[in-house]
Amino acid sequence: MHDNHVVNRSATAARRFPGWMMAGIGASLVLMLSAIWVVTTRSEPAARATAPAARATAPAARATAPAEHPPGSGGAPAEVPAAAADDGALPDDREITPFDTRHTAVARLDKRLLKAVQEAARDARDDGIEFVVTSGWRSKEHQQRLLEEGIEKYGSLEKAREFVNTPEKSTHVFGKAVDIGPTDADDWLIRNGSAYGLCQVYANEMWHFELLTSPGGTCPGPLNNAAG
Repeated sequence: MHDNHVVNRSATAARRFPGWMMAGIGASLVLMLSAIWVVTTRSEPAARATAPAARATAPAARATAPAEHPPGSGGAPAEVPAAAADDGALPDDREITPFDTRHTAVARLDKRLLKAVQEAARDARDDGIEFVVTSGWRSKEHQQRLLEEGIEKYGSLEKAREFVNTPEKSTHVFGKAVDIGPTDADDWLIRNGSAYGLCQVYANEMWHFELLTSPGGTCPGPLNNAAG
């Protein structure tokens, strides 16, 4: 009887042992899964927080990309204040070419005139000459200001009219005239402009050109001044 009792207790312990092992393993798994969950939940907000910052750098990177410019322009069009662009005034600190068509002074030139000046500018570049537009289309208000400045400078309307026309008569107001610089560009255009129909209009303004003949034709002799 005593031996059987010992045997029975041993058998019972043997049966219970696997249960203890399973319970221990299960508890360990629960602890491991809990630790993984805590780490994951803590790291996810940080990961999400970095995403907007990464996305925010994209616009800044795009903003630094160089702006494209029209082919053959020789450079990107310069920016001018809206008020200046509206009346045809050009900036004092930047040079504007005949290809800078985002500027009102260039964009509102007569289409035939602009095309002729651009063709001449391309050919002049082959000779090492660069055209700069010093004045193009002007609003009536801008032309009137120039006339008033001329009167102040020269002392009378009569004298000012030799260099600045009235808004009613100025070909700049109608987009039919363009002033070109510097001097070497003017000299080139005086000698070669007739091939494009471009002619010097006034003897006292070597920079002022208009379409006064057909391409390849003969330019008329220049007038003495803007007053005629």
